[in-house]
This record gives sequence, structure tokens and C-alpha cells, in this order.
Amino acid sequence: MPLKIGAGDVGHIHDHAREGYPEEVAGALIGMNVDGMKIVVDVWRAENTHEEERSRRFLIEPLKIKEFEERAEERDMDVLGFYHTHPDHPAEPSEYDREHAWPGYSYVIASVGSDNVEDMRSWTLKSDRSGYDEEPIVG
Repeated sequence: MPLKIGAGDVGHIHDHAREGYPEEVAGALIGMNVDGMKIVVDVWRAENTHEEERSRRFLIEPLKIKEFEERAEERDMDVLGFYHTHPDHPAEPSEYDREHAWPGYSYVIASVGSDNVEDMRSWTLKSDRSGYDEEPIVG
């Protein structure tokens, strides 16, 4: 299922990625499912609360995720997934990412270097949790 993200929201993710470099940053993708497409209407930043290796790991507190879900529901939308960055690494899920992911969500990963975002791709966890399928991003 394609993930539609407008240029403004892509820009917000890229800004967050550059501001947080060399640490990973993360946030939520807010929107709705329409005619077989996930449409992102907004992106909400989250604090990376991982206590170690923040250049290679991120954590969004469960209570923050619950808050995102409640705020989205108030707007008749859903949390479609999450974004995070991989500083100086490819925009591909790591084993850590797989262990902490949930089926049904989109996981946008932005590869960021010291100068700029190099690549951005989206992934969905397979239902058996064995790996990911890449999800096309459309503008």
C-alpha cells in the first residue's frame, strides 16, 4: 500500500533529521487510509528517550505514543506509523528496528549525513515479523 507524504511533511522530517544529527530522531506519521493508500496529513516530533547509543537507537515512550493516538483520534485520524533517522547509515531497517516494530504500521527511515538527508524509504513489518516489505512513498 503506498504511503503518500506531501512535500511539506517530507521537509519537516528532513529538518528534524538535520537538527538532530548525529543522533537519531523520531516522530509519528498522522493521517488516514483512503482507497488503499495511507495519506499522511501531519508529522509530529517525539523526543528520543533512548538512554544509550542515541546515534544508533531511538525510543518513543509508550505514553507518548498513546498521546499521539488520542490526539489523532480527536482529529478523526490515525497514527499510520513512525519515522526515524539513521545517521551515516542506509535508510534500511536494522535488527533493532525489527525487534521493536509492529505489523500494520509504516516505518519511514531517513538516512542523514553531516550535510543533508541522503535517502528516505518506508517499510512495513511482515505479519510473521521475519522482516520488512518496502512501501512506495508518493508525493
